[in-house]
Amino acid sequence: MSDEQQKVVDQEEITAQQEEQAEVESAAEPVEVDPQAERIAELEAELAAAKAEIAGQKDSVIRAAAEVDNIRRRSALDVEKARKFALEKFANELLPILDNLERALDVPNKEDEAVKAVLEGVELTQKSFLAGVAKFGVEAVDPMGESFNPDLHQAISMVPNPEFPANSVMAVMQKGYTLNGRLLRPAMVMVSQGGGAAPSVDTKA
Repeated sequence: MSDEQQKVVDQEEITAQQEEQAEVESAAEPVEVDPQAERIAELEAELAAAKAEIAGQKDSVIRAAAEVDNIRRRSALDVEKARKFALEKFANELLPILDNLERALDVPNKEDEAVKAVLEGVELTQKSFLAGVAKFGVEAVDPMGESFNPDLHQAISMVPNPEFPANSVMAVMQKGYTLNGRLLRPAMVMVSQGGGAAPSVDTKA
């Protein structure tokens, strides 16, 4: 190889080394970061986190509101039930008085003038009493001629009677009473078997 050729080779090696060195230095130089882009990325991350937190809090608020609404409804029902049935014990104490007024009207000599005047007074007292307790939700259960209902009636006996349909009330021995729809005492009744065989009737209310 001539000196001139050797110089060309050496020059190419030097050029290659310089290019390699430039690449290494270029790679080693720090990448310039745009501060504005970095700030935007930070704000977007913060916004996403805030949105997630708001969504979680919104769900908690909705659940809390639903729970408060349920508590309010339950409390209203409890108050209403307490209002309706607070007099239950007192009403039960009045039932014997109503029974006695009923019995006072059931006398054999109703046409006797002396008895008639007394009966009129008792009847007026009974009507006033019933009207008074009705204002507080107390109602009589007088099922004469109706179908036997074990929820409201208590059968004390079953008697064959072709004049009444089977399983119907043919006599009321003692009236029952309810308080705002709740049974205070079942009516004591006699149930007709009709003209055929006795049907199956639950005699307990």
